Formats: sequence, structure tokens, C-alpha cells
Amino acid sequence: MSFDLLLRNGTVVLPWGEVRADIGVTGGRIAAIGTGLGPAAEIFDAANLHVLPGIIDPHVHFRDGGQGGVAGVEDMRSGTRGAVLGGVTAVFDMPNTNPAATDAATLTAKHDYIPGHAFCDVGIYVGATKENADELGTLETLPGVCAVKVFAGSSTGNLLVEDDASIERVMRSGRRRIAFHSEDEFRLQERKPLFKSGDPYSSHAVWRDVECAFLGTRRITALARKTGRKGHILHVSTAEELDYLKAHKDLMSVEVLLNHLVQSAPDVYERLGAYGVMNPPLRDERHLHAAWAAVADGTVDTIGSDHAPHPRAAKEKPWPDCAAGLTGVQTLLPMMLTQVAAGKLSLARMVDLMAAGPARIYGAVAKGRISTGYDADFSIVDLQATKRIENAWIASQCGWTPFDGVTCTGWPVATIVRGKVVMRDGAVAGAPAGQAVTFR
Repeated sequence: MSFDLLLRNGTVVLPWGEVRADIGVTGGRIAAIGTGLGPAAEIFDAANLHVLPGIIDPHVHFRDGGQGGVAGVEDMRSGTRGAVLGGVTAVFDMPNTNPAATDAATLTAKHDYIPGHAFCDVGIYVGATKENADELGTLETLPGVCAVKVFAGSSTGNLLVEDDASIERVMRSGRRRIAFHSEDEFRLQERKPLFKSGDPYSSHAVWRDVECAFLGTRRITALARKTGRKGHILHVSTAEELDYLKAHKDLMSVEVLLNHLVQSAPDVYERLGAYGVMNPPLRDERHLHAAWAAVADGTVDTIGSDHAPHPRAAKEKPWPDCAAGLTGVQTLLPMMLTQVAAGKLSLARMVDLMAAGPARIYGAVAKGRISTGYDADFSIVDLQATKRIENAWIASQCGWTPFDGVTCTGWPVATIVRGKVVMRDGAVAGAPAGQAVTFR
């Protein structure tokens, strides 16, 4: 058998363990896994490297609804360029774009925009609103749509669905798992007068406190129990939520963010100021330790970046006028490989959380594992490489990362999407050739 691409001599991370093997690729799919394979039109020597299934970042905000994004901040081209530089082969993009992805026309336009503008594959969320709640069962099945996204707190435009009656309407329309930003909007607004412009940046975690997140998650879980609709709680940030959700895993799955695993208050606010402000906020070490415990015991299903770029001018305002959100898609894999090197989790568990997990939770077809018949998506990493993250490396148009100056152990050296080498040794190759992900 001859192949289009042959990966040789790598340590391949398969669902059942690590093996030294070759991988043959034909027509963008994995055709064979074994030894002595060939010939091939192109050979990739992966000696001394680990071949991971393509890493998926299931939580990004690329700001681009198919009209070019936000100049100086992000668009689909710059966002996906950052993804492949960071070893990510697919991203799921949130609906708070311009225009917002909330109806068939905007979803179709965004889907059709992906070819020619994306360096990696892309899934798209449909944003729930009070106006489209009854149509979501149809919208969630449109090509490229990974899930419904509900902003139950902290959103813009008409993407806020904060009351129980409206959330229940959303849950009763459709069948697929719904992704939730679960901070409680009523508590946020009630507590807002307690703070003033110019308060310390650490006030962010006081205003958006533990109860704000925990109350939102309890309300949503109760509605999921009432309706029987499965949910996925995004960026779970508190020990209380993680403990509570263990009893509801039959209906609720769990995402944690890299930031809530590696950054904590008060240090992050003292060092970074507004560049530590995100929603939900970075909290003290009690919650960081709880997040790692939930990774270890299987409570957590996915890890994402919540890549949410803003221009420096918007970030550097006094609190609470500063923009909330941090870049992260490009640094997600190097930072998580560093946690593997530090013994915080195994490489197999990292792959489960960052490839198999997102594919399973969202129903991505032929993604998330190295198996014959699956898309030939590979994140090829050097576990021994030591490199320093710097702002100058960041592809996002905003040009900054909260991890500037951090030295990582483990680094992506190549990104392969459907059999095409799109990044090698820090250089992006070729024109954007990403496609929309298919979901079941």
C-alpha cells in the first residue's frame, strides 16, 4: 500500500497506550498504523517525538462572524494561525462575533467562510437568545455547528439568557448537549453597586464570587434534571461546583480552563493587573487544587483556553472598566505539556482531556483519536524541548499573552490537519486549508 503521507519512527499515543509505530495517511484519513509501512509521497520523520491525536480547543472567541473579525484584535485567519502554531488542529468558536451567530443565515455565512480563512478545522457554536429559543433544535443541526451556547451571565447584545423560564425554553428545543456560561446574572447585578471604578483588579474575584458561579451551576443543573437535557458547564472555576457536579455526571459534563489550573489569586492580579481579568475570575489556590483533584478523579471532561483577545487599550483601563478575557489558544498545549512534565497529569490523561474529550462531548466525527478511518490530525510534540513563551511569538493581532516570559517543558514541533503539514518547526506552511468540523 502506498500513502500520501507517512509518519515514521514516532512514539504514537493511541487510545490503548503509547507504541512505536508508523502511520500511513491517504486522502486525509489514517489508512494504516504499524511498522514497515510505505512507500509514500511524503515522509515525516518523527524520531524522538510523540505523535498525539490532534489537539482540540473547544472554547475560543475569534471575533469573526464571516466579515473579517475585529481589526487589531482577531479574525479567523489570525486566530487559527495561532492555533496551529500552538499544535492545535481544531477549534470550536463561540457565537459572540459580529454579526452574532444566532440564526441560519449567520451560521451559514460563518460556515462558508471557514475554507480559505482558517488554518485548522473549525466548529461553530450557535448562540441562544430569548428570540431564537424555539428554533434552536433546528439551528443546532446545521453544518459545522458543535453546540448551543447559553450565556446565563456576562454577555453582550441579545446573547444573555438569564432567567429560568427562558433557559428552560432553550433546553426544551433540541436534543444535543448545551454549553453554558453559568454565572448568575441576577447576583452579578445585585452586587455591582458594591464596587467602584479604580478598585483593585483583585476585586474582580470578589464581585464575581464563588456563590455567583455556584448558584448559576445549581440553577442550570436543576433545569437539566427537570427537562432531561444534557449540559456542559464551561470554565468551572470553584471547588464547590466541582464537588456538586460529581453527583450529576449522568447529565452534566465539565470543562476547566488552563488558566484555572495554573494561575491563582492574589498573585495573578498583583503581577498582571488587568491581564489577569477574565470571566469567571481567577480564584485562590483552594480552587486551583480542587481543579487538579477533579482532573485526577475524572470529573473533568475537557480542557479549553477560552481564548478571548482584546486590544491593550481595552485591557489597561481601571477595573471594572477593563475588558475581561485573555488570549490562550496558542499557549494551551505548551502550558499543558509543562504540567505533564511537572507530574501534574499523565500524557494519556492530557490527550483524553484535550482530544478525545472534546470529540466525545460535542460529537465531532472522526476526530479525537489516532485510529484507522479517522481524520489524519496530529499534534507532534517534543516532550524534552524547553522554550520560553514571548509576546513576539503570539499570532493574535492583539499581540500579547498572560504567559509572556514563562518557560515551558514540552513544545509542539508540527501540526498536521487531515494529512497536511500546516506547521513545522514554528513556521506555518501554505494557505489556509481548514474545513468545518462535522458533528453527529
